[in-house]
Amino acid sequence: MIKRLSWPAAIIYLDGLINPAILDADIMKPLLEPQLKDTSGQELLNVLNNGGLISRAQLDKVNHFEALVPKVLIGEVALFLDGFPQAFIISCKGYKTRSIPEPTYENAVRGPREAFVETLSVNIGLIRKRLITPNLVVENIKLGKISSTNVAIAYIKGLASEGLVAEVRKRLTRIEIDAVLESHYLEQLIQDSPYSPFPQLRVTERPDAVAGALLEGRVAILTDNTPSVLTAPGELAAQLAAAEDYYSNFYFATLIRWLRLLTFLIALTLPSFYIAITNFHQEMIPTTLFISIAAARQGVPFPGVVEAVAMEVMFEVLREATIRLPANFAQVVSIVGALVIGQAAVQANLVSPLMIIVVAITGIASFTIPQYSLGLTIRLLRFPLMLSAALLGLFGVMTVLLALLLHLCSLRSFGVPYLTPLTPFNREAIKDSLLYKSPLWSLTRHPSELVQRNTRRIGKKQRPGPPDQQR
Repeated sequence: MIKRLSWPAAIIYLDGLINPAILDADIMKPLLEPQLKDTSGQELLNVLNNGGLISRAQLDKVNHFEALVPKVLIGEVALFLDGFPQAFIISCKGYKTRSIPEPTYENAVRGPREAFVETLSVNIGLIRKRLITPNLVVENIKLGKISSTNVAIAYIKGLASEGLVAEVRKRLTRIEIDAVLESHYLEQLIQDSPYSPFPQLRVTERPDAVAGALLEGRVAILTDNTPSVLTAPGELAAQLAAAEDYYSNFYFATLIRWLRLLTFLIALTLPSFYIAITNFHQEMIPTTLFISIAAARQGVPFPGVVEAVAMEVMFEVLREATIRLPANFAQVVSIVGALVIGQAAVQANLVSPLMIIVVAITGIASFTIPQYSLGLTIRLLRFPLMLSAALLGLFGVMTVLLALLLHLCSLRSFGVPYLTPLTPFNREAIKDSLLYKSPLWSLTRHPSELVQRNTRRIGKKQRPGPPDQQR
């Protein structure tokens, strides 16, 4: 949009990217003052150069049109004066942004209620509000030949390993792509093993989770126009950790982590174990239970593997339908799918009631996994496990599980072993891992695989209790 003034000058900006209030009050109003009506262009130029007319802090000049276009496209205002070979660039950004919402998929009973939004500057501010230190470094780069998306690398100087920061910076700067529309674009291009189904960076929407990751020596990658932030490295322990683990008593946090690990294994293996035992290893089932299973399957025309695959596919379809539909209809679809279709399938002898229970337990267990991307991995790996159970029984299941274990042992995330601190074993880091959550006063050192300097993170004699017990 172009506005003409009463003397040879023009202002260029893009409607929708600027703040109209700032444009009118700080730019247009001073330029349209009556005393400037008869001012020549050179006199006006002298006033602008001296900063006596427009009081905006961010005021710059450009000499080439090629340098002007990117400024206007991000919400700056360009001021042209007739006969002057330069243009004034005035900061006037005013994007339409959401207010700070509550977390959508990382809910917590106790803890902060803030989540990231699609504006990069707001997200950086949410992190800086929690880490008030000059050592918090934010490096900005632009990625995408067409989109020119702002991407920020955040880390704490003195905690984050210089090698890790350099590696993250190297992987990002070598990206050549037309556009970066979401953080997953970057996740696909910077991970160590692109063909692995396991996520190698942690994705979070919580500023407190990013602040905690930075305090552990990790590096955060923030992308403009997306409310999700990547943290690296993203080993398995980080994928299974939840923010609420650090806001509750260590007894309960440890119990929840064991429960989460159990549900992780249930979501991965329960249908395959059911198929293997009922088809190949009936001697492992107690007689009474085996009779109940046989009675429930009487009249079902399909083998167990067909039942399991069909019900799993139907469950995934219902899950996707619940996500894609409007919120008002999603609950109706889930109730209809779970009750009506399931009950009708049992009454029609298409599936057995026990298979419905197995699939339901598996689906509920998958909802306990904090990271959505890791849950997608479990949903994918469940099908080859079921097919191996149908072909070779428990031998096939254990073969696939062993192959997955070997893959996890060889997998790395920015040079950090995926199963750390279990393998290689790290005595200090095991205090805060997927198996155990130590009390805060005992976490005296940072993980050695992430922090090589300033390893102490809590002072001595921090153990709570009466003063006479702390001597």
